[in-house]
Amino acid sequence: MALSVREYRARIKSTESMKKITRAMELIAASRIIKAQQRAQAAAPYARELTRAVSAVATFSNVDHPLTTEPENPQRAAVLVVTSDRGLAGAYSSNVLKEAERLVEKLREEGKEVDLYVTGRKAEGYFKFRQRAVVQAWTGFSDQPTYDVAADIGATLISAFLNDDDTEADEDTPPGVDEVHVVFTRFRSMLVQEPQAVRLLPLEVVEGTEAPEPGDLLPLYEFEPSASEVLDALLPRYVQSRIFFALLQAAASELAARQKAMKAATDNADELIKKYKRIANQARQAGITQEISEIVGGVNALADANAGQE
Repeated sequence: MALSVREYRARIKSTESMKKITRAMELIAASRIIKAQQRAQAAAPYARELTRAVSAVATFSNVDHPLTTEPENPQRAAVLVVTSDRGLAGAYSSNVLKEAERLVEKLREEGKEVDLYVTGRKAEGYFKFRQRAVVQAWTGFSDQPTYDVAADIGATLISAFLNDDDTEADEDTPPGVDEVHVVFTRFRSMLVQEPQAVRLLPLEVVEGTEAPEPGDLLPLYEFEPSASEVLDALLPRYVQSRIFFALLQAAASELAARQKAMKAATDNADELIKKYKRIANQARQAGITQEISEIVGGVNALADANAGQE
C-alpha cells in the first residue's frame, strides 16, 4: 500500500537528521587524519635511526640474540590483529580480519598452533562471537594510539617469544611462541589503505623507508659495555617502535576509511531525500487530482439531478 504524504515527510525529516550526523562524522574524521599523518611522520626519524642502530649491531657483531635467532622447528605462532574500536568505517576492520584469517590458515597449514592477540573492540567481538580464544586484548585507543600502549603490547609479545614452550602460562605470563606476526592496515593515501601481515619476531630488519639507503655506508661502532647488552636494550625498543608505527598507520587508515564511508553515507542520504521528495510530490499531486475528480464528479451528478427535476 502506498504511503501517505505525511509519512514521506516524516522519512525526509529523519533522513535529513541522519545526513547531519554523517556529515559531522565525515568532517571530524577529515580533521583527525591530518593529525594522524603528522604523528606518523614525526615518528619516522626515530624509527629510521633506531633501524640504523640495529642494522649496525647486527652487521658488526657476531652475537646470537634470542630475538634474532631462528628456531629450528617452530611449533607455535602469535598473531597480533589491529582493528578499530568503533564501526562506521566501511570495510576497514573486516579487511584486516580477512587478512588475519588468511595468515592463521597459512600458519596452521605449516603445522603451527596460533595464539591470537588483538587490539580494538571489533577484533575482540569478532573472535568472541566465534568462540575463539584470545590471549590478550587492548581496546579504547584505535584512532589515537600512544607509545605507552605500543610498549605494553611489545613487552607482552616479547615475553611470549622469550617464554619457554615447556613452561605453563599463567595470568601474568603469556604462552611461549616461536614466531610473532602483526596484521594491520598500511596507509598509502586517502583513497588506498592496504591490510598487511608482517613478521615481527624472530626479528628481521625491514627494508624500505625505515632502512638505510643502498649507498649509505654504516659507520663502525664500538659497543660498550658489550654488543650483547646493546642488543638487549635496542631490540625491545625496535619491536615496540614497529608496533607503534603499525598502530599509527592503522589509525590513519581507520580515519580515512571512516571519512570515505561517511561521505558515501551523506551522498546516499542526499539521493534518498531527493527520491522521497519526488515520491511525496507525486503522491500529493495524485491526491489533488483525485480530489478535483471527486469535485467534478459531484458537480456533474448535481447538474444531472437538477436537470432531471426540470
